[in-house]
Amino acid sequence: MNAAELRELQAPLKAKYKEDPSAAKYTIRAVGRVDAASLDCRVATPRGDIVAGLHPATGGDGSAACSADMLLESLVACAGVTLRAVATALEISLRNATIAAEGDLDFRGTLGVDRQTPIGFSAIRLRYEIDADATDEQLATLLKLSERYCVIFQTLKTPPAMTAVCVRAS
Repeated sequence: MNAAELRELQAPLKAKYKEDPSAAKYTIRAVGRVDAASLDCRVATPRGDIVAGLHPATGGDGSAACSADMLLESLVACAGVTLRAVATALEISLRNATIAAEGDLDFRGTLGVDRQTPIGFSAIRLRYEIDADATDEQLATLLKLSERYCVIFQTLKTPPAMTAVCVRAS
């Protein structure tokens, strides 16, 4: 896809969202079912179920997806798609690009070994390795815009308000 094709693809959406801002607002949903016989949660996706389980550092055997890994995988996926779209829009020809994310966790927190240890990632690093005929200035712009428009990056950088409720199943 080239820049003109991308603009053509997105033009009707942009026009619609400018005319009717409420049309741009979506609620994206994920549903998981806890397995009564194991410590797994089966997350339904349009591409098939994902079975999530404990990370080996918390007692899992590694056969199920780990939600912490899935978070980093989601970041990499979003960063990669966004990078490609931004490069296309800027007419920067990418020969190859690899995006890697790594995050630091201290599992003492999630296992309740030390109540002072925070639960969750203490740091996440995202690395773009890009092979392109681009100047350093173009690569800096590419990175800046990729970070700006990446939904997952921005969600992690500025966390949204979150709530949790528990209701009795009927």
